[in-house]
Parts: sequence; structure tokens; C-alpha cells
Amino acid sequence: MSSPRLRRLKLDHERLEHRFRDWPIVRVTGRGGTPPEQYQVTYAIKGLYAAPDGRVIERDQHVVEINLSLAYPRRAPQCKMLTPIFHPNFDETSVCIGDFWAASEGLDDLIVRIGRMIAYQEYNTRSPLNGLAARWTEQHAAHLPVDGRDIAPPAELPVGELEQAVVVRFDDGALTTETAPDTGPPAPVRAQSVHSADESRRYFPRLDFGGYSIALGAEAVTIGRADTNTIQISDGSMSLHHAEIIDGLLRDLGSTNGTTVNGAPITQSRLRSGDRISFGGLAAIYHDGASEAGRRER
Repeated sequence: MSSPRLRRLKLDHERLEHRFRDWPIVRVTGRGGTPPEQYQVTYAIKGLYAAPDGRVIERDQHVVEINLSLAYPRRAPQCKMLTPIFHPNFDETSVCIGDFWAASEGLDDLIVRIGRMIAYQEYNTRSPLNGLAARWTEQHAAHLPVDGRDIAPPAELPVGELEQAVVVRFDDGALTTETAPDTGPPAPVRAQSVHSADESRRYFPRLDFGGYSIALGAEAVTIGRADTNTIQISDGSMSLHHAEIIDGLLRDLGSTNGTTVNGAPITQSRLRSGDRISFGGLAAIYHDGASEAGRRER
């Protein structure tokens, strides 16, 4: 029987191969193990680097190396740049991902987030690895991002209806899902799962919990440990009724461990595609669906 870590490595590898296949902006190659424990990611996006004479210059290609230690996924991947970069959250040996890494975050989402950082779509100047780059960024914020394109490939899987609440379970970082047991009349259809051929539901807003995506309907979607929630998450860091999302508005329901968006505690927050939400100790990425539909139509 394979270990939780090995299952997670296999899941990561499958998701990377599927998500970035034929996507020109991000090219992922794996090496060092079966499944791989080390990846090299080449980004064809605009970023910055500092020339020897001190000028800050655009660069069109960047390469990152990602190593997955024996403590992965509980411990964050070790990431470092193989090409020069000028950014507050990068130095010569590391990429600052500690502020947003959680075991439930997918490696594919991490790769997208690093790409957004390179493009200056995301940065943190309050606790930088490169103080000079942080000062430069604050002075030139009006001219950022350097590359405004969507780094993530468009979603290709359609979504269909989910008749019951979804139970999300975590076992040493390995995520599994199941529908809640039938204890009475079917619950109203308020969430959709990424597993149907219904083309009309292809681009619903959704939450990505690492290895599983749950699309969100128009009605209120509640999240918490209680089996009355639309999305039931069986984890001690979650409150019984932790949070709700209504038409892109996230609201904390007075949870014990709080809800954050991109690291900032919130009472309520209007979500944007790519936002990282932490429910207690578990993380998910929000996708609005509309931007993916727009990219698909272009």
C-alpha cells in the first residue's frame, strides 16, 4: 500500500501533466523519481531583473526549480530561481511561499502563484527577501504588473450538479472526497462537482481544494464541519459553521479560527479569481469562472 506522501506525489504529477499540457505560458518538466520529487518550471512571461549597471530590465523567460522534501506536503516545497530576477519575494536561493503554503494547496496552484509573483501580479513588500526590490516596487506600483496576462490555463473540465453536500477529508495531506450519507430528503442543489459533460455549466465559480474542485451555484454555499453545510470539511481547525459564499461574497460566520483572504483576516470580502482563502488551517483557491470563459472565447 502506498504512503500518503507517494499518493500525493502521484496526484501532483497527474494534475501538472493535465493542467499545463499545451499551455505556452508555463512549461513543467519533472525529474528525480517516479513520480517526480523535483520539477523545473519555465515561465514565458515578463518579469524583471537587475542588470550589472543597476538598471531594472524586463526579462521574457524565467526558470524555477521545485524540490519536494520527505516532509512534503506538510512542509512547503523548496523553490529557487535558476534565472536572475528582481522581486521583493525572491532572492538567490529561495522563493518566499511560506505566507500562503498549506498542505491542502495543489502543486499546480503553487506554480501558477509563483508565475503571478514573477509577473508582479502579486508581491509583499512588508516582509521582503529583497529590500531593494521592495523599495523599487513601492515607488513604481502604478506601473505594475509587468505582465497582466492570466498565468493559469483556462479550465477545460465541465461541471455538473451535486445532489448532496461534499465531505472533504484530509489524511496526512492527501485529500479525498465523498458525498455525505443520505440521512433524509435530498438537499437543494447548491454546489456542482467537476465531473459532468453538461457544457452549460462549464465555467461556474469554484473552490479548488488542492486535488478537488467544487463549483459554486447561485445560492448560498456554506462551509464547515457540520453535516448541514453545503461543503462539509472534516477537520478540527474548522468551525461547525465556518463561512459562506454568496455570489462571490465571502463571509466568516463567527468561526473560532477565522477566515483569511490572501493572508489577511476578513469578516467579509468580495472575492477575485485567484484569491487564496484559508478556512481555519485549510486552504482553497477561488476561481470566478467568468475570466476563464472569456479567455476560452477569445
